[in-house]
Order: sequence, then structure tokens, then C-alpha cells
Amino acid sequence: MDKLTALSPCAGLLPLTIGATKVVEVEPGQMTSVAPYNGQLNKLSKAMKAAHGVEYPQANGLTREGDTQAVWFGHAQAMLVGPVVEAGLAKHAALTDQSDAWAVVALSGDAAENVLARLVPVDVRLAHFPVGMAVRTQLQHLSVSLVRVDEGTFQIMAFRSMAHTLVHDLKTAMEAVAARG
Repeated sequence: MDKLTALSPCAGLLPLTIGATKVVEVEPGQMTSVAPYNGQLNKLSKAMKAAHGVEYPQANGLTREGDTQAVWFGHAQAMLVGPVVEAGLAKHAALTDQSDAWAVVALSGDAAENVLARLVPVDVRLAHFPVGMAVRTQLQHLSVSLVRVDEGTFQIMAFRSMAHTLVHDLKTAMEAVAARG
């Protein structure tokens, strides 16, 4: 009988360094979609803070404490990344385990903004896309979540089934930016 081995979404594809940019796979831990019930947002935010140290994020925002993140994921939806979700949050929100559904990578380096400028229809310069900002956008033709986690690093989440395409698109843009010198 064959022995099955679990692989990460970007297994064998990353890490990758080209020029002044590096992309690595991130092991995010548990990922849970959190969609607050009508009228429960404030109670949910307080419950999340008590249970996980992070509040429910504002639109286009990120709240973070250590390895725990709450990333804005669209209207009335956030992604809790890191811990196993506290079951009590189900009183205030619909919770859905998304752990196996996403590929998560970190793009960093001096040319990271230039790489993303070739791929996304968002102005990712620090003055317009500060640390802690999150958007849902397109990266080429992929639907992604893009978060600036610090001045030189972006976190990109794409559907697991599109991990190969994500890495290919990033690599192509990284090569083009590096070629410009």
C-alpha cells in the first residue's frame, strides 16, 4: 500500500530569490473564516480580543498579536490566521475552517513593491499602502488577499489550487524587475 505524505501548497516551488526580492512559503497555522452575524460585530471583536489577542479588523485592515492575525477579507468577512479558533466565537459569527484552502507566501526585499506593481492593480507604495493594510485584489488573473505586514514584506494568500500559478507569476515579475538592474 502506498504511503501518502501531506505537502504544503508551494512544496518544491519555494523559496525563491531573484535580484533584490525573495518569496517564501508561510506556514500560517489554522485559518478560519469569521463572518459576524447581524448586530454582533462589537461583541465578536471583544470576544476575539479576549480569546486570541486580536480584534476584528476594520475594512482593509489587519490586527496582529504575535503569530495571530485577523485579516480583512471583504465585506463582513475576516480570516483569523494562526490559532485554533475559540469555539465560543460561534455565538457571534459563522466560523469556517479554511486551513487547507489557501497558499500563503511572503514577498520581501527592496524590489518587492516594483514586483507587485507589475502584477496588481493597487498602488502598493508605502505612502499609499501602509503597514497593516489589507486588500482583496487580482494578481494577474488570480484572486488574492494582499497584506503589507511590515515596510518591506507583503503577505499574499491565494487559493491552494493556484499555488503553482502564483509562484510562476511572481517569478516572472521578479525576473523582469531584476533584469532592469
